[in-house]
Amino acid sequence: MTGASASHYARALADAVMSPDSGLDPRKAIEQLHAVERLLASSKDLQLVLVSPMINKAEKFNVLRRLAGQLELHATVRNFWLLVASHRRTGEIRRMVTQFEQIVNERLRLTAIEVTSRRELTGNQKEEIERVLVDKLGKAIEVHYKLDPSLLGGIKALITSKEYDATIRGGLERLRAQLLATV
Repeated sequence: MTGASASHYARALADAVMSPDSGLDPRKAIEQLHAVERLLASSKDLQLVLVSPMINKAEKFNVLRRLAGQLELHATVRNFWLLVASHRRTGEIRRMVTQFEQIVNERLRLTAIEVTSRRELTGNQKEEIERVLVDKLGKAIEVHYKLDPSLLGGIKALITSKEYDATIRGGLERLRAQLLATV
């Protein structure tokens, strides 16, 4: 599938979720789509069921409906999953979810930021990071926190496609570059 096709699915879902009568918060839709994505990624058996020509479409849909019930998916997300499966596009769900999230953030005028640290940050640390980022960017943000045990300390922030490195390793590398430049 091309990026354009995944984008088409993502835009259609965003239109449905963000319509006034959808009854589904876009953030909740993103959470549920990530749950679908994780389930598909974690189950080779499910992936095989969805692509197998030996299993008819009705049986596949029954499996997906049961799983949607277990995941407590909103009807819009469930129907999207069924549509994607009926067009045999489940292998591209990750791209669709990523693009859906970008479209939602654009429409809500949110800047998605990924903050990576060595250890779990406290609530106060997260609040301070978010305050600084809002002050710097001057717009609404949505922060996703990740852990990376290979970091020595500090944090990295990925804003759109630009990385800001405030880690110990990053500081040491900048210091090394400065020392080499003066030699």
